[in-house]
Amino acid sequence: MTDNRIREFREKAGISQVELARRARIASTNLSAIECGRLAPWPKAKRALSRILKCSQDELFPKEQSKNNGD
Repeated sequence: MTDNRIREFREKAGISQVELARRARIASTNLSAIECGRLAPWPKAKRALSRILKCSQDELFPKEQSKNNGD
């Protein structure tokens, strides 16, 4: 399971899940699964989501960052 803050940033930006999926060129079902932590996002999706939501990948996926740092 992947923890992320996509929903938080998406709602803050006032973007629906369907609209975010369209902009990121991700199937809305895949975005839903990523947002709920059932599907790990691939690197291209991470870049697109962070670009659209105007935040860093580390902000969207904070637990992943701490795993990479050996925490």
